[in-house]
Amino acid sequence: MAGRTRAASPARPLSGTGLLLAPGAGADRNQSALVAIDAAATAAGAVVSRMDFHYRKAGRRAPDREPVLLDAVRAEVDALHRQARLPLARVAVGGRSMGGRICSMAVADGLTALAVVLISYPLHPPGRPDRMRTEHLSRLDLPCLLLSGTRDAFGTPAELEAATSRIPGPVTHVWLDRKDHGLSGCDEQVGEAVTSWLRTVLRS
Repeated sequence: MAGRTRAASPARPLSGTGLLLAPGAGADRNQSALVAIDAAATAAGAVVSRMDFHYRKAGRRAPDREPVLLDAVRAEVDALHRQARLPLARVAVGGRSMGGRICSMAVADGLTALAVVLISYPLHPPGRPDRMRTEHLSRLDLPCLLLSGTRDAFGTPAELEAATSRIPGPVTHVWLDRKDHGLSGCDEQVGEAVTSWLRTVLRS
């Protein structure tokens, strides 16, 4: 009708934000939890990229050495920020298990990022608490989310909380009761938790 104007649509809470997601060692970019996070964050306005590591693209099962994995994350973040025209400080990084760990190591080594998302962080190999993967945690001076099952053999809640106490940035733990490392049946819950947490990061 003449004389009436349409009300502006409210801005989606993650508009202007990017998110890079990396898979666990035995999976690819279509890992179900990553797909669920992608769907939830994209619906909230984020630009999401799910990556594959080079060894997976080459059809190999064994992961590359850490320097190669780190270079892959840096390249994927650079591509996302260029293609989406987002500053690096507006791109969160993370993923499941090894993928999240490598992303956190890249940030600890100097990669600029908004935040780090760690799903089922592999604190140590199952049954080997003497082999903690914590050396870089003290260099994560940014918001970090750790979402894990309470029965994860790669790190108990007590072990994870003790290890992450050395992170200088704000740390949020989300526990999924009675779930193991695979977080089976929790994809939607994981996607919602990550998206909700990113909203709080942007409001802080």
